[in-house]
Amino acid sequence: MFSIGDFARLGQVSVRSLRHYDALGLLVPAHVDPASGYRYYRAAQLARLNRIVALLELGFTLRQVAVMIDGELEPAELEGMLRLRRAELEAKVAADLERINRVEARIRLIHREGATPSGEIRVKRLPALRVVRLGATVGGWEPREIGEVIVPLFEQVYQRLERAGLQPGRGPMLACYQPEPDGVGVHAAVPAPGIAATQAAAAGLEAADLPEVDAATLVHRGPMEHAGAAWQEIAHWLEAHGRRFAGPAREVYLECPGGGDRQVTELQQPIVKQPR
Repeated sequence: MFSIGDFARLGQVSVRSLRHYDALGLLVPAHVDPASGYRYYRAAQLARLNRIVALLELGFTLRQVAVMIDGELEPAELEGMLRLRRAELEAKVAADLERINRVEARIRLIHREGATPSGEIRVKRLPALRVVRLGATVGGWEPREIGEVIVPLFEQVYQRLERAGLQPGRGPMLACYQPEPDGVGVHAAVPAPGIAATQAAAAGLEAADLPEVDAATLVHRGPMEHAGAAWQEIAHWLEAHGRRFAGPAREVYLECPGGGDRQVTELQQPIVKQPR
């Protein structure tokens, strides 16, 4: 048998925890010396200790642990319960991390307030462009929510073109965004000057002619999750120069080798002069 100190070391718990489990009847020593009161444990009791610690780590209360441990659950049943609880905790951790990311994004925006613009905003004349595209509606403007939709849309566009034997035109792919009553309309588009509307429809795509427009543009370097500050710089510029929105915002992906910090995107906001 093992002393309480040695058993605590083998089970990777504290002596205090073992005494607490004993007091609650969760893990009673195999032997207590009547003269000294010293507690002794057997190696076979490590299996029960492992179950107790695992259940407590997964958020079950001591009372729940007692019921589960003494309910004579089969190992497979206990393992199934543990796996389910672990999945619940993993989902909570993922949600918490996403919340942290959103807070960090707002911190970056606040930090940029009043700072020197990260790039030069230019007004460009964007030529008319025939594209083929695929769209969807998302609930809001959160970058994660949009990213989860727009990336698969681009994959589908290229897959459908390939299946139909159609070739996209030269030029970078682009995304367009427009507010809708029930959310945000997003479109993944690629240049397609030689594809007729009927050909696009047969491939399960929409052919669209983007009009020639003036646009305020700014090159953003880095992941799109960090583009909020750049868009807000454009907003300040529009207000300072008497311009207003004149169409869906666009993102033109100039370089995106796997995305992340190496991604280069030109943000384009079609504009017109404010009426006086």
